[in-house]
Amino acid sequence: MLGAFANAFRTPDLRKKLLFVLLIIALFRLGSQIPAPGVNVANVQGCFDQLSNNSIYGLINLFSGGALLQLTIFALGIMPYITASIILQLLVVVIPRLETLKKEGQSGQAKITQYTRYVTLALAILQATGIVALARSGKLLQGCNDPLLYDNDFQTAAIMVITMTAGTAVIMWLGELVTDRGIGNGMSILIFTQVVATFPVALWNVQKARGPWVFAGVILMGLVVVAAVVFIEQAQRRIPVQYARRMVGRKMFGGSSTYIPLKVNQAGVIPVIFASSLLYLPAMAVQFNQNSNSEILGWVSNHLVKGDHPLYMALYALLIIFFTYFYVAITFNPQEVADNMKQYGGFIPGIRAGKPTEEYLNYVLSRITLPGALYLTAIALIPLVALVLVNANQNFPFGGTSLLIMVGVALDTVKQIESQLQQRNYEGFLR
Repeated sequence: MLGAFANAFRTPDLRKKLLFVLLIIALFRLGSQIPAPGVNVANVQGCFDQLSNNSIYGLINLFSGGALLQLTIFALGIMPYITASIILQLLVVVIPRLETLKKEGQSGQAKITQYTRYVTLALAILQATGIVALARSGKLLQGCNDPLLYDNDFQTAAIMVITMTAGTAVIMWLGELVTDRGIGNGMSILIFTQVVATFPVALWNVQKARGPWVFAGVILMGLVVVAAVVFIEQAQRRIPVQYARRMVGRKMFGGSSTYIPLKVNQAGVIPVIFASSLLYLPAMAVQFNQNSNSEILGWVSNHLVKGDHPLYMALYALLIIFFTYFYVAITFNPQEVADNMKQYGGFIPGIRAGKPTEEYLNYVLSRITLPGALYLTAIALIPLVALVLVNANQNFPFGGTSLLIMVGVALDTVKQIESQLQQRNYEGFLR
């Protein structure tokens, strides 16, 4: 593997691409450390060190590499773009105009990408306004009474909102630069960078809280979990497809065989993000009504805010399973696949073309989605179980969204480098 990595750097064009990606990552991390105008850095750092583990903004803070609660220029991170991409992906199924654009190929996809950018900026303005308002009111970091901003006037707040929104636009630009001139998907690599940035701190917190023996056990368990995630992420059900021979003019086409790869984890990390986002709503409702004596809010605070309660875990698991089936249903259309196969003379051996093929794909997809949903649930519950067993925080490194993103992006990037090396007759990473 090290020899293959050296071969990648010996190839001039590959070396330029890898160095360019590393340069963008360095700029990205630099922007995540520069505070926004008007932020009292000393007070923010003091509050962050005391209270970051108890923040309800764990998911957004995870995708910003810890920059959100430190109020930097890249505080919003990649989260507005992720949310916008998910929204557009769902709207493609609902709005006929977007569905038509998707079928137009590269030009239609470019238009959808443009819409995604607009939605990203709109979401960035909303999120930046909310974060700055919480910072001005002192509710961003619960339990910390130190002022986070030097001035609470409107001008300072407006400058911070503009700066954070501009930071999100710069992040989008950096991601597209990596996609065009580097290796791998730019946005995925930036997400990977932010998640990995919090990994060493999360591990060190476990060591400080429970000692070296528990720390060693966590590392060992983490290696096993990573191996299991790699295995499941690579697992797929291959449905064979045979294409009949057909004459077009004087030429013969078809007669080939291929397969439809149905991944066990067809939905990726999206269901975990959906479920986590929904479960943040009760926590935010409790935070904004701290002085209320409502019995309902008290029950919500006791059962649906902390991840160590069995009801919270059960609801989290059910939401992940539901969103897995929901997301797979809207992103994979068996009817469209069956119609395309029939149009080009393809068929599944033993299955008639048309409606029987659609029913067969539905049958296989519904059954292969169940183990994928259970797998996502098990990985997502690891941080919550660790919260009880080893007194870790909810950003426990070996589990949940962070592990799925790290392994998924790493596998995809390694495959792309592998294909580049194979084109140049070098041995790849995986022998």
